[in-house]
Amino acid sequence: MSDVMVDHTQKLEDTAVPNNLEQQDKQDEEQPQQSVQENAEYEDEELHKHLVPDIIQLPLIPPSAVEFNFASYFAPDFMKPGNDQYVYRHANGLCVVGLASTHLAFKDKGGITAVDFNVGKSDRSGMKVTGKRKKNAQHFESNTALCKVCTNGDSYIVRCCVKGSLLEVNERLIKQPELLHSSADREGYIAIIMPKPADWLKVKASLLSLEEFKKLRALC
Repeated sequence: MSDVMVDHTQKLEDTAVPNNLEQQDKQDEEQPQQSVQENAEYEDEELHKHLVPDIIQLPLIPPSAVEFNFASYFAPDFMKPGNDQYVYRHANGLCVVGLASTHLAFKDKGGITAVDFNVGKSDRSGMKVTGKRKKNAQHFESNTALCKVCTNGDSYIVRCCVKGSLLEVNERLIKQPELLHSSADREGYIAIIMPKPADWLKVKASLLSLEEFKKLRALC
């Protein structure tokens, strides 16, 4: 073997990759593939959890449309003992206001007989808001009266509970006050109000969550 060939083979031997490094390279190549596969398996597992939830973790009673789409808050004894009202806040920031099931009006003999939106200096049912900018919407304080709920022996003022722009009142209640008995938290809502984010944060601190309200009124 010539000196040149010896030198060449020596160089090839010197530059050859040791077995342990070859194994490491193979592991490095396999590792990204394993990571991708593990991530895919994890995503499949998470997707399966959403599509096929664990039966044990499902509630005995499925959530209502209100529970699913709104965060529930309550204003107990608002301005007057027994005047319990709810505020359902949607993800878009709008608040639906109405009578809580514990409101005194529901306890009067004969129940609610009429709803009158002609309170204060104007008839709330006559307000018409138009366009994306909610033109003609009036800005009310949390204690502003929305309507008067009448029973055979008494009447109760329902208030905004939140500071904001009044977008709509439920005019159906004028002809169908019985909606307050059958579905006060749905078709029997009183009004829809749009508060500013800062105003909502202030009033939110004074409201009770659903669980807190249930505990207060022993509804659990």
